[in-house]
Amino acid sequence: MIRFYYNLSPNPMKVALCLEELGLPYEPVPVDTRKGEQFDTAYAAVNPNAKVPAIVDGETTVFDSNAILLYLAEKEGRFLPQGATARSEMLSWLMFVATGIGPFSGQCVHFRHFAPKDAGAYAMDRYVFEANRHWNVLETRLQGRSFMLGDTYSIVDMAVWGWARMVPFVLGEEAFGRLPNVKRLLDSINARPAASRAEELKARHAFKAEMDDEARRNMFRFIKPAT
Repeated sequence: MIRFYYNLSPNPMKVALCLEELGLPYEPVPVDTRKGEQFDTAYAAVNPNAKVPAIVDGETTVFDSNAILLYLAEKEGRFLPQGATARSEMLSWLMFVATGIGPFSGQCVHFRHFAPKDAGAYAMDRYVFEANRHWNVLETRLQGRSFMLGDTYSIVDMAVWGWARMVPFVLGEEAFGRLPNVKRLLDSINARPAASRAEELKARHAFKAEMDDEARRNMFRFIKPAT
């Protein structure tokens, strides 16, 4: 059985969706990052980058959410396009989510919601702008398409879903008004039974909710403690 190391943030949730879509048996293993569990020695042996998600499938270990999606889809031969041209398009958009949507949305969340008030406007302006720009690229891509690769649901849509659920928190409550195609994609995936099952992970474990001093030390290790 696949061991799935997770919390409820966007990257683990996209893997949860994929596992449910594929119908693979898995054991969810919670890693509470606000308590610093990602730095435990045992978990560092799974993912030396001390991030979630990661999976252990027999003798195979995979970390980074988009790598896991690709591994699972290739293993099962599902949710992947056929042919070199279609595969190159899939890889391009999957990596766009991996290197653009995820990082810039994450940094936008950090500076909008968690950075110190004196962090300055420059970083805020940069990441809000870039997060909006990346989501607008997806909005344009989805114009006239049911899914990211056309009419066929794929792991690229699963990757987008993980972050699309968080768009109001990333960009503001009004953001979906500017991104109707993204919202349409989100709604269509949310209507799938696998998405409902993935969301049920929220009830499986009580993760630390408070962003207190302990959580900040574990989430933002670059911040030096007060003396």
